[in-house]
Amino acid sequence: MNILIKDVWIVSQDASRKQFKGSVYVEDEVIQEVRQEPIAVEADYEINGEGKVLLPGLINTHTHIPMTLLRGYGDDMVLEEWLKTRIWPVEAKLDRESISAGTDLGLLEMIFSGTTCFADMYFFEDTIAERTIKAGLRGFLGFSLIDFGTPEFKPEELFSECEKFIRRWKGKKGLVTPVVAPHSSYTCSPETLERCAEISEEHDVLVHTHCSETQHEVSDVQRRYGVRPVEQFKKTGLLNKKTLFAHCGWITKGEVREIARAGAGVSHNPVSNMKLATGGFTPIPELVESNATVGLGTDGAASNNTLDLFETMKFAALIHKHHRWDPCVAPAQQVLDFATIGGAKALHMEDKLGSVEEGKLADLIILDFEKPHLKPCYDVVSHLVYAARGCDVYATIVNGKPLMIDRRVLTMNYEKVLWSAEEQGLRLTGE
Repeated sequence: MNILIKDVWIVSQDASRKQFKGSVYVEDEVIQEVRQEPIAVEADYEINGEGKVLLPGLINTHTHIPMTLLRGYGDDMVLEEWLKTRIWPVEAKLDRESISAGTDLGLLEMIFSGTTCFADMYFFEDTIAERTIKAGLRGFLGFSLIDFGTPEFKPEELFSECEKFIRRWKGKKGLVTPVVAPHSSYTCSPETLERCAEISEEHDVLVHTHCSETQHEVSDVQRRYGVRPVEQFKKTGLLNKKTLFAHCGWITKGEVREIARAGAGVSHNPVSNMKLATGGFTPIPELVESNATVGLGTDGAASNNTLDLFETMKFAALIHKHHRWDPCVAPAQQVLDFATIGGAKALHMEDKLGSVEEGKLADLIILDFEKPHLKPCYDVVSHLVYAARGCDVYATIVNGKPLMIDRRVLTMNYEKVLWSAEEQGLRLTGE
């Protein structure tokens, strides 16, 4: 399969952050040519890029995709009450059918809003993997481990099932990459974390975990183990270049330096953290100054309530300007970097994803800039961060395959996905 995109404004996100009007030719899964001059080839798909902007697909570095079924279920509640009275009782009822419906809804939403790659951690990840491949997105899928077990497996089954999951999906040339996902330092014992570190090292896979999301979490870990979460991860072998920490809203300057030195990645989830009133925000200026790897995440739709990374980019820029009393903090280019090449680095895929360059995998999105809220346009990157919305995405391409063109999804049954999500959501919640 090949695709030719002509006369489009290209936001390359390469090392020089070049922008220019040109054409892009994709063959099979790879970007073959990126030129300012016309490319004279015939293609299976030809897209006229006039009035449009092309950039690398956005990368969501932290989500729980089936939680789309719980979108709006239990809003405006204190976190602990929300978990105990809303989320955990429903999660106990999860099965493959509900996971399929929630995953499909999340995949459809991401296709529509320009996310081409996501890092998930949840339950029934084999089902999530199957749905991800069918829809055509790229997923780094984390097998969750929690000391009290999951809706799918008993505690004593988790390690063996995790390794089976890794063996089932690792090394398969395709869209799914398996990840080890211990939930956190407060729901996983030191022994569990140590075993996760061993599995990561033995199978050479990434680790995805929550870290210092709330002040209560930090205090709880200190009370139980005598150290803060970052130190707990370090003691158990999980502070290293293979680890992706979600949230990090309550880390210290010293912990920022520890994370940067270790080469670990951080996923900043500003919308979820503000909505749940966690009170702390990922210290972006300090992380950037320390040359740490930073990506953006939406978290689950139950605490966001969307999977729209354009919305997340805007919030990421604004919250730090507001918090630091400095409009120069978190500039647009830096935030766009977090959502593209930064996310790719966090997933150890910067050589294949995150920029529009010849030889890289063709994960691309095209936005229609012929919209009232995108005119006039003095700075395309500024508009991408502060003005664009997920609904401005015209086309989504993953691994060289068009998943959506002209807002028409090609790989999923739109009406069926919405109907199934409604049905399963009502079944789970009883509302």
